[in-house]
This record gives sequence, structure tokens and C-alpha cells, in this order.
Amino acid sequence: MNVRQRALEAKAAARILARQSRARKDAALDAIARGLLAERASIESANDDDVRRARQAGLSSALVERLVLSGDRVAALAQAVLHVAGLPDPVGSRGPMQRLQNGLLVGKQRLPLGLIAIVYESRPNVTVDAAALTLKSGNAVLLRGGKEAASTNAVLVDIMRRALGDRDLPEASVSFVPPGDREEIRELCGLTDLVDLAIPRGGEGLIRFVTEVARVPVIKHYKGVCHLYLDESAELEMALPLTLNAKVHRPGVCNALECLLVHHLAAPRLLPEIARALSAEGVELRACERARALVPTAHAATAEDFGAEFLDKILAIRVVDDLDAALLHVERYGSNHTEAICTNQHDHAERWLAEVDASCVVVNASTRFNDGGELGLGAEMGISTSKLHAYGPMGLESLTSEKWIVLGQGQVRS
Repeated sequence: MNVRQRALEAKAAARILARQSRARKDAALDAIARGLLAERASIESANDDDVRRARQAGLSSALVERLVLSGDRVAALAQAVLHVAGLPDPVGSRGPMQRLQNGLLVGKQRLPLGLIAIVYESRPNVTVDAAALTLKSGNAVLLRGGKEAASTNAVLVDIMRRALGDRDLPEASVSFVPPGDREEIRELCGLTDLVDLAIPRGGEGLIRFVTEVARVPVIKHYKGVCHLYLDESAELEMALPLTLNAKVHRPGVCNALECLLVHHLAAPRLLPEIARALSAEGVELRACERARALVPTAHAATAEDFGAEFLDKILAIRVVDDLDAALLHVERYGSNHTEAICTNQHDHAERWLAEVDASCVVVNASTRFNDGGELGLGAEMGISTSKLHAYGPMGLESLTSEKWIVLGQGQVRS
């Protein structure tokens, strides 16, 4: 079946989903969660095949880690689906209604976007997260995963489609476009009569390709260059675990820390201990000259290291004069993804919140919290850094739009 035929079937499914009750959608989500748990062995077997091929192909350890879908992660996926089922259904919800002088009652009501195409690499959890969110929000989804997770994705989609069929909902609500060449992506993102939104997730090259060739609207983030600024008042007891968690917990994801900024007065008491802890975790440090004076084992940072998304155990470090210098650095090198400050000064925290332009701005917490599940969305379709129409993790409400509704009693316009 070609790309257009799959899109035609998915578009027809979207029209059916748009009018389903919350109860029917939640029942399907419950069936999906139970199916994932029941088929855990087949999921793990397919995933083992994908991981083995990825290692043979020479993918980095961080990228292989993104691919792994172990038993615990399958259970977490099922739990995320159930969490989405428990969230309020945005479809049909109304904002405040206003009574006009002519007696009309006007306001806005939420409706599904329609058919959403998501083009992504490596991470098979995206397959389930995207399907759960689109189903709950009354949308159909076209999934075009990467070849790295082809076996895992095929099993996951089969489980979800069977669950939909068992609940008398169209299986084409979750449709899979097998990985091929980029011409298929070009075709998918050019279906202006069928696809309502495209969301690319993956490396910067993929996202730029989708953005450049798409004729349908695109929500995107090119990369996650996330910073943590240790202010003059930062204490080691907080700064150390924040840095380690943000950099080491999962270095291959977009909300991982890529650059550490340190106030020059705090650097002598913070940097040596933090550097030792990072090095013990296998992190390669690339530091400016002021930082290397305190951490002589660090490599000299190049201009390209600031603003780089390493997606690996590599961290750029810069010592800065003050908060203003940190803000200027983030403005120049940040990617509108996640920016954090560690401080005990309330006015500095407030300035950080007010002046940093990013999809998630954090005070005294890890950058790793910029995630749909961690922020209470249950799951996410991706993290938008393009502001239109969403900014940050995209949950259920971000997968809907609003239409005006007008309630009258026979009024005509004069």
C-alpha cells in the first residue's frame, strides 16, 4: 500500500474518531495498555533484533540507549497510555462564553486537528505515545518511524490496531508508513488535501529536511541545546545533583544538559567537585580558559562546542561574569528548548523566568523535567520550539484547535 492510500484510510478514520465519546476512546486506550503488557515478550524480542542491528551498524551507545525498550520501559509505556486515558478529554470543551448586546452568546469550542503525520527516528516509545495522544484527542496518526526501530514499531502498531478493532474503532486510526527513503517523507509531507499537521522528531538533519520539503504545517524543534547556570549563590548540595542528573541520566535525549555556565565567584567552590563527579561518570569536559584554570584535566573548548547538541557524555563549560552574561550566552547559543538556573536569590530566579525565551524555563530543578510525562501531560507528541501553535511539550490540548460557536435566537445582522 502506498503512502497516499494509507493517508486516505487514516483521514477517513479521523472523521470517525472526531465524533467518538470519551468513554469509547478511553476503552480503546485501556485495551492498548493491556495489549502492550500481554505482548511484552514479542515486543522485547523485536526490540532485541533492532538493538543488535544498531550495534552492528556502529551507532553510539547514547543512540542505542534511546532505542532500547526493555520490560520496565514497556510497563512504563502501558502506564503512560492509562495516564492519558485518565486525563480530561479536550474535544468539545468550551471556553468562557460572552453575551453580546444583540443577545448572541459567543465563545470557542475545541475540536481535533484531523490527520497528524509524525516522522521520527530511533525511539520506539514515540510510536505508542503518539498513538495514545492522537486517539484521545480525536485525531488519526500516520507514523513514519526510522529503520533503526522498524521491527519494534511494527509489533507495537500491530498490537494497537488489534486493540482498536476489538473496540469497534477503525484500525486505520493508527497507521504505519514503513521506513524507506526520504522521497516517501517528501510525499507524506506534501499531502495537503489529507495531512493537517506534520511533526518531525529526531536529529537536526531530519527535522530540517521535513521543514524544507513540507507543504503542510510543521511543528518542530531543531535541537536541544540546554543550559544550566550556577548562580553566585548556588550551593554544591543542589548544584551537583542537578548537573549530574541533567547530563548523565540519559545523555542522548533532547532535554539533556549540553552546557554548564558558572558564575565566576561560585566557580572555585563548585567546579572542581562537579568536574570530578562528571569525570567519574565518563563525561568528557570541554571548558573555557577560566574554567580550565580550575579544572586542568578538561579539554579546551572550541567555538563550536558552545551551541552544540552533543547527545552524548560530553559537556561544554563556561565561567561567566554574572547573570547578565549568562542570559546573553543563552540568548546566543540556546535553542529555545530548556534553560535552567540554580540560585538562592529570588530576584535572579524571577529575572531568569522573565527574560529567558525557551519552551521550558526551570528554577532549581533538572532540565530533564521538560517532558510531557513529567509535566503532567501523560505523554507528548514532541517538544515544540517554534511557538506556533504550541510551545513546549505537546499534550492533548496542543493536538486540538478552537472554532467559534455562536448561539442565537433568530438574530440577523443589520
